[in-house]
Amino acid sequence: MDNTAVAEPTRQHDIQVNRITLAHPWQWIEKGWKDMMSARRYSLTYGSAVVLISGLITLGLVSENMGFIVPFLAAGFYLLAPIIGLGLYQMSAHLERGEPLHFCHFLEAWKGNQAQLGVVTAGLLIVMQLWVMSNFVLFALLYTGMHPPLENFFSTVFLSGQNNVFVFASVSVGFVLAWVAYAISAVSVPMLMDRDVDGFTAIRTSVKAVTVNWAPMTLWAALIVLFIGAGLLTFYIGLALAMPLVGHATWHAYRDIVPADA
Repeated sequence: MDNTAVAEPTRQHDIQVNRITLAHPWQWIEKGWKDMMSARRYSLTYGSAVVLISGLITLGLVSENMGFIVPFLAAGFYLLAPIIGLGLYQMSAHLERGEPLHFCHFLEAWKGNQAQLGVVTAGLLIVMQLWVMSNFVLFALLYTGMHPPLENFFSTVFLSGQNNVFVFASVSVGFVLAWVAYAISAVSVPMLMDRDVDGFTAIRTSVKAVTVNWAPMTLWAALIVLFIGAGLLTFYIGLALAMPLVGHATWHAYRDIVPADA
């Protein structure tokens, strides 16, 4: 595999990134699957925990008659997924070094660089809040009817053809915020777990990785949307597999993109 570091003038503490090809995202999925199988006891438990927490949040919102916000929170799952997958990156790091696995990998990874991981987490939470708040505003301004029940929400709001302005505005805002979140977190979270760098350096490296490798990183984003979307559409059940697969694959994406000696 021929990764070539980008030779560009960089400010102090910037880290170079490798150029990758369209074949790499498929290789990350393959390696992620192997890691998931090697650590299936821990990986599938991790994925099941994500399913359980997601289900409890949904039930809580529905019980409070706020089911209309669930689809927007489900879409927002993509924004926080890089942090949610932190424990999976730690598992892959242990597997790479031939070290034994154990439970609570998330806490282990978080404690290793918690201050700087907090910087990226705060940034993603801000993007998440902007997404939810913007949809509250758009829903209030552009949706003309009473909010439908959760089971009919998607078909009534997005497919009926009666709310095209709201659909266009919501999708447009979501697309912009999703790309911002993706650019700042594509490799920054596993990088902060793996290296003693500050959060802003990790974010700059992640943005550079996405912009320099825009074609393969766009493919990688599409694969993430595909796998996580399949998990969300199965009432979260599929996340038990999709989240570990994408999480382990993300570790290998970071390892291929950021040179080991950088």
